[in-house]
Amino acid sequence: MRCPNCGSSEAKKNGKNKSDDSIQRWKCLRCGREFDDNTAFNPKAKVLLFDIETAPMEVYVWNLRNNNYIHITQIIKDWNIICWRAKWLFDDKIHGAVQTPAEARSRNDENVTKKLWELLDEADILIAHNLINFDLKKSNTKFIEHNIKPPSPFQMIDTLRIARKNFMFSSNKLDYLCQMLGIGAKLDTGFDLWKGCLAGDKESLNKMYDYCGQDVAILEDLYLKLRPYIKSHPNISLYLENTENACSNCGSKDISYCSKPYYTPTGQYQTFRCNNCGAIIRSRYSKKREKELLRSCAR
Repeated sequence: MRCPNCGSSEAKKNGKNKSDDSIQRWKCLRCGREFDDNTAFNPKAKVLLFDIETAPMEVYVWNLRNNNYIHITQIIKDWNIICWRAKWLFDDKIHGAVQTPAEARSRNDENVTKKLWELLDEADILIAHNLINFDLKKSNTKFIEHNIKPPSPFQMIDTLRIARKNFMFSSNKLDYLCQMLGIGAKLDTGFDLWKGCLAGDKESLNKMYDYCGQDVAILEDLYLKLRPYIKSHPNISLYLENTENACSNCGSKDISYCSKPYYTPTGQYQTFRCNNCGAIIRSRYSKKREKELLRSCAR
């Protein structure tokens, strides 16, 4: 059993349900939340949070300003993936791969890329900050460069786009959002760390690996904070064996009726509040029949 609040699998039995003694109650040892078999978090969707770190390009320039366009003949060495880190939602282990010193010096990221592909191919849903315009496109670039076929289909959640669409923070950078929301912060680095990685310095590569891992750890907390506001969230309830009365954002069955309905141009829908993640969800079927709506319009 996993806690619907924090996802921890560390729980102890806490008696039986008073109205139905066939339902086991549990208490999370991490956050203290009480839940039962019906409200436990147990989706079959494989949700992967990940982040990559890339090395900068080396190019010829004549001055430090007005370099809006650099011709391809001025490229000395192209960018590459230094490392990546990833974790399954609510899982404690953070996976990853980093270049060896020799690979870093030669900018060889084939082994790192192949290991990244294996996890992306396994995922049902991908989550990253700037996923669509950076992490995924960079990853795909390396997949095709190393003659790797596309990973199997997955749905995407880009926390950067969600922040931009729903809020007006002073900055939408991962570090700022996490600090503003009291989640945590990125590890302090400087450009010297990237220079050390390019030189194949083992200590620098290890620090970059840790830096990337911290990004994934705080990304998970940021995603959970933003989740109630994601209106186009992939439907987690579709991955459950029993999809009746389950939250589409988190899969919890602990939901309550809302008195305020949701209206579209052609229908009226019952709304619910998820008591786990806080999202407002609606029923699949309209309370009004299409024929009734057509008649009312014809009058």
